[in-house]
Amino acid sequence: MTKSGSARGSAAGKPAGLAALRTRIDALDRQIVALMNQRADVARQIGLLKQSTGSATYDPSREEAVLERVAAANEGPLADDSVKAIWRELISGSRAIEQHLRVAHLGPAWTYSHLAALHRFGSSVDFVPVASISAAFEEVHAGHSHYGVVPLENSTDGRIADTLDNFSRLPVKICAEVPLRIHHNLLAACDRSAIREVYSRPQALSQCRNWLARQLPSARLVEVTSTSAAAERAAATSDGAAIASRQAGVHYGLAVLAENIEDVAGNTTRFAVIGHADAERTGRDQTALMFEIEHRPGGLADALAIPKRQRLNLTWIESFPLPGQERGYIFFVELEGHRSDLRVRRAIASLEKRCKRVVILGSYAAAAPVG
Repeated sequence: MTKSGSARGSAAGKPAGLAALRTRIDALDRQIVALMNQRADVARQIGLLKQSTGSATYDPSREEAVLERVAAANEGPLADDSVKAIWRELISGSRAIEQHLRVAHLGPAWTYSHLAALHRFGSSVDFVPVASISAAFEEVHAGHSHYGVVPLENSTDGRIADTLDNFSRLPVKICAEVPLRIHHNLLAACDRSAIREVYSRPQALSQCRNWLARQLPSARLVEVTSTSAAAERAAATSDGAAIASRQAGVHYGLAVLAENIEDVAGNTTRFAVIGHADAERTGRDQTALMFEIEHRPGGLADALAIPKRQRLNLTWIESFPLPGQERGYIFFVELEGHRSDLRVRRAIASLEKRCKRVVILGSYAAAAPVG
């Protein structure tokens, strides 16, 4: 066929070969659906075996390994992130056949905590939006939710004090992490020139303070309970804007007036998935601990020398004041390795001899940033 004939296409106005290509896609879709259901059936059989041995249905280390493996096998043209997103939903739907999980997160929907939960669990779970980080911990501790997703630290603002406080009070474990890239957007139902107030969580306002000072110097900054609540409030006003996720803007019908307005490129919040059990060893794990020491000269230095002697790399350390104790602190430490590793076991045993209290918060696979 000539170029001109190809451009004219069929009598129905469609390019030549389009019908054949669509027929092929329909056939491939049927094959994909059949294979997905075969995979789900195998996953169901695994779930039955787990139930017979009392094992947990959700295995974050295994799911992370599956996602990494399918990305490694991907030869395009789909991007690795796209392939992972597809498999995440496939895993989520398969898991729901075995058990429908309840996952608590700082709500309402389309907050960054909700987005982190979606990245970890997929959409085939019952999401439980709660009003505070403490409420997420209580949901899991009381057994009302199987898991919770709580912010642990931000690359700009540092530790999340409410999360550390709750770890010191309630016996829950970290079983996975979700480092989520945080992209703040200015959302509104009005023009930028009409904005008189900007709503968001204190952390989001802080992470955009330089941009706001340059671009909206006259606007009043109003703190609200969540970024989604900010979007909802902006949708109800004629001169208000929100700093929130793009997904929140879509949900509340707001226009994106400016995107990626965070002051620091690479702004990331690391979320912890909390539950009641450690994740299995993967070989690229980290373990979180908290310990309390005697208030004496050199006490902290002695404690921190223990991981060094075992050649364990510390990836995070924070101090947190103990309520009701003058100059009393508890220390949160994250180190490379799984709690079942020999060197980690030795370090924990040595810490227990030197510290007033040692609590293992959990071992979990190190995860790459998403979002």
